[in-house]
This record gives sequence, C-alpha cells and structure tokens, in this order.
Amino acid sequence: MNAADKFALLDKAEYLYLRELSEPRDNTLRIVFQEAISNRAKAAPYEIPGSPGKFFGGLASPIESTETCKTFVLKWQRYVAYLVTEEGVGSCGDYKDEVFTGRFFRRYEKSHLLDHCALDTGGHSEPLQHWKIICLNHLIDVVSVKPPEIEVIEGSARSPIPSALQ
Repeated sequence: MNAADKFALLDKAEYLYLRELSEPRDNTLRIVFQEAISNRAKAAPYEIPGSPGKFFGGLASPIESTETCKTFVLKWQRYVAYLVTEEGVGSCGDYKDEVFTGRFFRRYEKSHLLDHCALDTGGHSEPLQHWKIICLNHLIDVVSVKPPEIEVIEGSARSPIPSALQ
C-alpha cells in the first residue's frame, strides 16, 4: 500500500484518538493515533446524568478502540513547529478564511498557523506545509517543509503501544 492510500485510510476512520507524541531525536516528531469506533456491541440505554432511572430514548454506544481498529504512526524527520490543543477549546474560533483538504488528516493551503510561522520563523529553503490531525481528545497541528511518513498497523486493540513501534 502506498503512502497516499495509507493517508486515505487515516482520513476515513470513524474516530481517532491521540495515543502518543514524542520527539525521538532533536527536531524529529513521532505521533501515534488509534482508530476508534462506536462500539455497538456494548450499546446500552443511556441514563440521564444526575437523574438515576431516567433514560434518553434509544441506546448509546461507547466510542473506543477495539481489536479491529488500526493504529497510525506519523513521523516527521524534521518539523518547524507543532501545537497540541485540547479538542474542546480548539474547536472554537473563526476559521472561514483557512483553506484545506481532508477530513481528519488535513493539509492546509492557507491557515493562521502558516501565517504565524511565516512571520515568526525564517531560513526555510522550501515552502512551509501545515498538517492538522483531528482527534476526539486533541487537535494536532504540525508545520514542516515535507509531509510525514506513515505506518499503518492492523488490528491493534487499545493497549500500550508495542515497543517495536518506537
């Protein structure tokens, strides 16, 4: 499977969770995401919080990683900047003037972060690229001059990331 197909798989996930972010070497970034699904096998009536015995109509399913979910490892050999934002506060604001493609794995042609990096950094021999990964628990923005490498691990249930991936 080529890199474009792997990125397409990442973008088609039902949900994503950030599982790990590290800098294995100076200016190298490694981010591990895990696919998650609405696990209908565990569907149950949803009780109204603070109202024991009162239920919303229908069933609720937990969003979780199962043994069928994929793990995605993105590696940037060099980055300019990255930002990790808690999802609840990062989903606010006015971003209508930004231009991007993708759903969960976005590539920006125009963004506030690219504008900031253009003003705040220098010495780049190639144009800057902005990548954003949308997760349930975080929003991760990475600015670099090259796209990340991607690895897809099949069937990796929610568990500590195997040391072979590090």
